[in-house]
Amino acid sequence: MKFLLIMQVNPAAIESLTEAEQKSIMNGHEDFMKTVRESGEFVATQALADPANSVTVRGTGGVPAVTDGPFLEAKEFMGGYYLLDVESKERAVELAKLIPDAKFSGLAIEVRPVMFEAGFDM
Repeated sequence: MKFLLIMQVNPAAIESLTEAEQKSIMNGHEDFMKTVRESGEFVATQALADPANSVTVRGTGGVPAVTDGPFLEAKEFMGGYYLLDVESKERAVELAKLIPDAKFSGLAIEVRPVMFEAGFDM
């Protein structure tokens, strides 16, 4: 089963961390990637730019409209993800707990099953 482990980022939470805590997150991601690669569960990962760098294409009744950024009211945004191929949801949750972001208040990992895929050269 494939699961997307989505890292939810809150910029205020990141800014409140000490330099050592921020470094522990970066080093922890290296350790996490090593773990899931060695276990054979790693498929892909991507880090995403801040939503301020985005545009949104919305349906407007027949003609798509393009606007700057999503301008979400939420404090958190999708900062990146890991795509993993694991035996169960329980294993996906177990691995999500190893992602260093999960240890800090204001940061979160969403575990979501993949329903459909196309385009990956597997």
